Amino acid sequence: MSDVRGVPGGLPGTPPGENGGPGEYGGTGSPAMRGGIPAGRSPGAAPPPRGRHASSQETVERALAAARPGGDCVVIADETSTANLRWAGNTLTTNGVAVSRSLTVIAIDRRSGGAAGVGVVSRSGVRPDQVEDVVREAEKAAAEASPAEDAMDLVSGDGGVRSESPDWSSAPVATDFGVFRTFAGQLGETLRAAEGAGRKLYGFAEHGVTSTFLGTSAGLRLRHDQPAGRLELNAKSADLARSAWAGAATRDFTDVDVAALDAGLAERLSWQERRIALPAGRYETLLPPTAVADLMIGLYWSAGARDAGEGRTVFSKPGGGTRIGERLAGLPVDLFSDPAYPGLECAPFVIAHASGRDSSVFDNGLPVGRASWISGGVLSALYSSRYSAAVTGLPVTPPADNLIMSPGPAGSSASLESMIASTKRGLLLTSLWYIREVDPQTLLLTGLTRDGVYLVEDGEVVGAVNNFRFNETPVGMLSRLAEAGGCEPTLPREWGDYFSRTAMPPLRVAAFNMSSVSQAS
Repeated sequence: MSDVRGVPGGLPGTPPGENGGPGEYGGTGSPAMRGGIPAGRSPGAAPPPRGRHASSQETVERALAAARPGGDCVVIADETSTANLRWAGNTLTTNGVAVSRSLTVIAIDRRSGGAAGVGVVSRSGVRPDQVEDVVREAEKAAAEASPAEDAMDLVSGDGGVRSESPDWSSAPVATDFGVFRTFAGQLGETLRAAEGAGRKLYGFAEHGVTSTFLGTSAGLRLRHDQPAGRLELNAKSADLARSAWAGAATRDFTDVDVAALDAGLAERLSWQERRIALPAGRYETLLPPTAVADLMIGLYWSAGARDAGEGRTVFSKPGGGTRIGERLAGLPVDLFSDPAYPGLECAPFVIAHASGRDSSVFDNGLPVGRASWISGGVLSALYSSRYSAAVTGLPVTPPADNLIMSPGPAGSSASLESMIASTKRGLLLTSLWYIREVDPQTLLLTGLTRDGVYLVEDGEVVGAVNNFRFNETPVGMLSRLAEAGGCEPTLPREWGDYFSRTAMPPLRVAAFNMSSVSQAS
């Protein structure tokens, strides 16, 4: 895993541009594997013949066979296919498909005393006859590298033998326009209905699948197929003066109801017919799941064990150590990651193209299980690699590529609509954007509201107010929770490019800090 948008720490999530651009090999995603090795093949087996197209599995074997004795090698091959639809002003505008492949070779130069140098080379468009050149380049970088602080033995299969699975040799999973077959018909009907009602719809739908194949000189052959899709829909009034947004994350578009999303946007546009000016200040605020996701992702990305142990983050204890065991939330909410969470399934083991503060190339293939970050409102874990766990004295807790918040066993199942109905006076947000970290030691974030902020009085939305810049810390916000509704899958608007698998409740937060009025529209 690698840094995301300049946020330090080897963060969980989809690495932007980590694997290079499109080519014969390429891809995005935060892949991890379930695995195996094809029958009759073994680590170090002869590579396939030159002169024909090589599968990702064959490329992994070719690279491992080319590695020189005396060191270790990790090879990661990603295959990604994508499809997209775009529309503007109630008219379909563009569509496209793409296929890409990438190859990453991690060479490890073992030295005396347990030291090791690491060289990492990632390339797109690697032909079979170029694989050995990539391996040699990685080995040269490893030989010239300073000793890696996170040097450890590679993860091996159970009992020191190779990991096996029947799906290792299967072809990569791919997507195409067929994924939109039912959705496209519903979209056409929705666009026509919006045109008839005087609304303009803009947006896009995209779907991708990344198949990742991981092989190591320690005997692992692991694989993971990761589908990911999202819809973003923006509705505007005929004069373009009013705007509302909705989004959805999906694995296959069978669960996306675009007509229902449009109906919600139409209602929000009607709320904007009355405008109310409000000053900056602290307001009771209803955050929809998408806004909660963007704030909790910021918290998650800051929850690395090493920085906390070194006194660098909001999770550092004054005087040394971490805040694990401290109560953070005013309600008994749970915040956790689980690779097997229904609908948000993700890689069940570590895939690391490079080492970071709390990630390590030596951990490739390490199992990733359910991890509770906050349990009953109490900080219960920080994510770590094997190395950073040893440094901090904390359990080894690798991060997963999803994030879920629930109100706890005895929590509420309230919908956002019922929370609006029980509000005496407060603000209702649509989404947040342009979120930036101001102070890592308090996790103070700043950002803007977007596409609708509404005033709620006596259980009813009475109009739209101006946008605000907010200054808020997610940890401080948790301490002021007044209500948490039912958990539901959601698309983070700000971070959806990098981290799309989330399920969050709507939240009622006391004294949310709207620090200044924004002129953004």
